[in-house]
Amino acid sequence: MSEIISQYGMIFLIMACIFGFFMAWGVGANDVANAMGTSVGAGAITIKQAILIAMVFEFAGAYLAGGEVTSTIRSGIIDIELAGFSDSPELLVYGMLSSLLAAGIWLLIASHNGWPVSTTHSIIGAIVGFAVVGISPDAVVWSKVWSIVASWVVSPMCSGIIAFFIFRSVQKLVLDTDDPFNNAKKYVPLYIFLVGFIIAMVTLVKGLSHVGLNFSFGQSLLIASSAGLLAMGAGFFLLRNIKEVPSADKNFHFTNVENVFGVLMIFTACSMAFAHGSNDVANAIGPLAAINGVVQSGGVFAVQSELPIWILLLGGGGIVAGLAMWGYKVIATIGRNITELTPSRGFAAELAAATTVVVASGTGIPVSTTHTLVGAVLGVGLARGIGALNLNVVGRIFLSWVVTLPVGASISILFFFLFKGIFS
Repeated sequence: MSEIISQYGMIFLIMACIFGFFMAWGVGANDVANAMGTSVGAGAITIKQAILIAMVFEFAGAYLAGGEVTSTIRSGIIDIELAGFSDSPELLVYGMLSSLLAAGIWLLIASHNGWPVSTTHSIIGAIVGFAVVGISPDAVVWSKVWSIVASWVVSPMCSGIIAFFIFRSVQKLVLDTDDPFNNAKKYVPLYIFLVGFIIAMVTLVKGLSHVGLNFSFGQSLLIASSAGLLAMGAGFFLLRNIKEVPSADKNFHFTNVENVFGVLMIFTACSMAFAHGSNDVANAIGPLAAINGVVQSGGVFAVQSELPIWILLLGGGGIVAGLAMWGYKVIATIGRNITELTPSRGFAAELAAATTVVVASGTGIPVSTTHTLVGAVLGVGLARGIGALNLNVVGRIFLSWVVTLPVGASISILFFFLFKGIFS
């Protein structure tokens, strides 16, 4: 039993809860806004509706499907054996506290300026930073870090390609036909089915084990198909009220068609919020779960520790609070400034990003929701030609991504030595 842990254990845990909530608040203020930005930018929902949708679905995603990525953040990036934590477990506690605080501060700065940065980068940069300087470069599982680095290139590319093809299918089936309005009414329910099916499928296959529900692949397919059909039914119900108003198409040829896609965007906004909650709650609660594990066991670090429900609840609550208070700042950047979004374009971007994130969460790779979404928005923009993109904004976003890692790492190293000085 470590003396420092037994003496200060309770203080460490309280600090971890406060910093974890602060980090989750930053995730809500910055990252959820990315998830919701396309729907708000396309005019499908208002900011208030976006916040309400996010509250319900982010929380559901964090709670139902957030366990898998959390284990990667918690114990996949640092090699616990090599780092010598068994002799001095308090070092891990200092490191995880510093990482939470560093990432939280950087997100606060970024959200204040309306930059969509990656919370996943922030926390991973912070963890790698304290491990390399505070312990030793060998303590970092570099293969894991490289696979995460690779996902920064792969995930925006994948979601960009998926978005490109989804939007091409919309152009072919609806926009470039003789009767776009009726074709939109015909095909939109199928897209809604797709949204419901994908989200349900991944949740069932990966996420529900810690709630005690395990389904076979066949059962999952059946339940996911039912979820898709339910969503489709709701879609039909919402669509029957939409009538064609010929005068509306005077200024913009597809006004009536876009109204039909507006219904679809409500569904993709929900799916994006769910996907985001499942992937990004881990950034705030992974380190908190690690600290909780060390303190509860009196200094013994178990690689596989249970993830208590209250930690998931704290993470979900922090995300919702951040979005409600500051989310509107980043929503503007992503929804209005990269490329002009309409509901049909926004839908393609969101469905592609949600699919990419949810599949990545299923495999336990922490990808950046920001990257996948920006990649998807770029993909939709490219489907209309490079001139449709605002390259200045894209450049600024890329720059903020590059800066995130070193900034997270350096703030984290500072706090690591500060806590080490105070407590040991």
